[in-house]
Amino acid sequence: MSAAVTTADDAIRLGLSGDEYRQILGHLGRSPNPTELGVFSAMWNEHCSYKSSRRWLRTLPSSGVHVVHGPGENAGVIDVGDGWAVAFKMESHNHPSFIEPYQGAATGVGGILRDVFTMGARPVAILNSLRFGAPEHPKTRHLVGGVVGGIGGYGNCMGIPTVGGECTFDAGYNGNILVNAMAVGLVRQDRIFLANAGRPGNPVLYVGARTGRDGIHGASMASAGFSDGAESRRPTVQIGDPFMEKLLLEACLELMATGAVIGIQDMGAAGLTSSSVEMAARAEAGIHLHLERVPVRDAAMSPLELMLSESQERMLMTLRPGAEADAAAVFRKWGLEAVVIGQVTDTGRLELVMRGTSVADLPIGPLAEGLIYERPVADPPPPPPVAVPDRDTGIDSLLALIGSPNLSSRTWIWEQYDHGVMGDTVTPPGSDAAVVRIHGTDRALALTADCTPRYCEANPRLGAVQAVAESFRNLTAAGARPLAVTDCLNFGSPEDPAVMGTFKAAVQGLGEACRALNMPVVSGNVSFYNETDGCPIPPTPQVGAVGLVDQVAHRGRISPSPGTAALLIGDTEGHLSCSLYARELHGLTGGAPPPVDLDAELRHGEWIRAQIAGGLADACHDVSDGGLAVALAEMCMASGVGASVEPPDPTMSPACFYFAEDQARYLLAVQPDQVDGVLRTASAAGIPARMLGRFGGTKLRLEPLGSVTVDTLRRRHAGWFPSYMDGTTKETG
Repeated sequence: MSAAVTTADDAIRLGLSGDEYRQILGHLGRSPNPTELGVFSAMWNEHCSYKSSRRWLRTLPSSGVHVVHGPGENAGVIDVGDGWAVAFKMESHNHPSFIEPYQGAATGVGGILRDVFTMGARPVAILNSLRFGAPEHPKTRHLVGGVVGGIGGYGNCMGIPTVGGECTFDAGYNGNILVNAMAVGLVRQDRIFLANAGRPGNPVLYVGARTGRDGIHGASMASAGFSDGAESRRPTVQIGDPFMEKLLLEACLELMATGAVIGIQDMGAAGLTSSSVEMAARAEAGIHLHLERVPVRDAAMSPLELMLSESQERMLMTLRPGAEADAAAVFRKWGLEAVVIGQVTDTGRLELVMRGTSVADLPIGPLAEGLIYERPVADPPPPPPVAVPDRDTGIDSLLALIGSPNLSSRTWIWEQYDHGVMGDTVTPPGSDAAVVRIHGTDRALALTADCTPRYCEANPRLGAVQAVAESFRNLTAAGARPLAVTDCLNFGSPEDPAVMGTFKAAVQGLGEACRALNMPVVSGNVSFYNETDGCPIPPTPQVGAVGLVDQVAHRGRISPSPGTAALLIGDTEGHLSCSLYARELHGLTGGAPPPVDLDAELRHGEWIRAQIAGGLADACHDVSDGGLAVALAEMCMASGVGASVEPPDPTMSPACFYFAEDQARYLLAVQPDQVDGVLRTASAAGIPARMLGRFGGTKLRLEPLGSVTVDTLRRRHAGWFPSYMDGTTKETG
């Protein structure tokens, strides 16, 4: 073994603390050599070890009737019946995407796809959630173009549809954008694979691309904040090759079908280090690797570089003994390398050898278990009250909102994604939730990604509750039974008690909502250190959710038919603070977000799904950002059909009625001869339901605000994004 020893100063340079270095000395009974210290630094950084978040993540509900595999595997898995299961997960690639937007976003997509197909699942859909800085910030346009191009480029080349997501703008992300990617795959329940190395003696197989120096210390970069010199970290951003990943996907699935694979894990964050350690830990075994056998792009790479490289499109597998030749033949057929680089042992240790010389000998247990910190927590203060003007509102308020950066059409983004590839996308981007058919059946998955950061910034617990509730409503409006959630929790430094206070509150809110709405959290990701020069981003607990549509023909749709009645489901209290109306039209930030009644969410959702399944809902749309006026406009623009609406409560100001963001509300389009029956069933179930008017004609008329043609709505809605991206407008609102 290398005779070189390290010091606490070496550990600090690698992102460890002096106390952590002392713990390493205690585990080893000696000083680690540079390779060993580097391995510890990779496994014990925040990105890999979750040392600041595990204390709170363990409080989330993660079991349920549909859960097959919860947190702890590469992706969560839920049962969707008929022998099928769905594997899905959401992860962040924030720092790489800020430094190098195209490759950062592309490799984020590649990594989350590998997490899904390591489970044996064929990916069928990609979603994303994108948070950019203010439109007028000098970097924003460049970052938007690069990120969207990277997502589309990777997904399109892989032949997997990108079917939904979010894109918002806020100055709080000027120095640290968020790129959260979600992937969803289908797998037969008897063909699920886990990241478990299995028994001693199993050969360890390296497959896929050769290892290079790209991405070294990438996990460490994700475990530190930014400064103005962020661009200097470009060497830590991985380079993706979607065509190779497509070959890797097909080769892995083919080999899995032969019964040769025992365990499999993506070489993601911390590369060969995390994949080998985690697979061995799950098997309560050891692993012995011959590093000189690792396929490389540069023969001069050191052992530590080989272990920490985050080069893309690579997998680590353990095989049934004797299956090595069969595995090599499958990968050779797909033009890929497959090399046995070691074996599973019974030592409980990570043993690394380079050309016959031991370069590391470490206990698996401490590496995998990592650390659990009880970080100091400062409870978030209540938001200051904000008075929002609610008078003198006209139809121009609606036009300003739908043409604003955060509500304008995202068609410019969607048209760069191939959302129809594979032929099973039933509801494309632009509706409440994407709907993707389970191939060869009449059932489908409904998929959505939701969070409202301005709510979370004002009240992180309530904002997280609302994120789950909105995902529940979006799935419901598509006619789907919500089943489970993945999350991506994006926050600033966990060493800041104020940040940990918002994190704790948000996790508590997620848990509260997921329990109440029967949507367990089966997978996820924590992304800390999203800050620049000590200024954290708004807390952003992103939620991705999956639901099941039992009959594709009976799914919900957003487009109403002419002549149908417009019904409002749910109570309107007129909550304007923290709304887009307050922010976009009056420049008012802060104030309390709208309260969320989870019992009402559950009851209203169940009733809405019954109307859709029973064929009584011609169209359905949830009411969220921008309130009722925006929801009506979106239904009219989707169908080309106008509407005429009058407030049923003359005592409420038009601004409060049309632009409030009260929760647990839906718009329902119902055929005229069915209105009375629908209203009776709502009354019998205790569901607030009011008829507002009718869909029809070519104008949206909102009494007493005025009227506007649907064509004008469409033009205003469609105009901002393309003109912003081609630089022909200076408008940001």
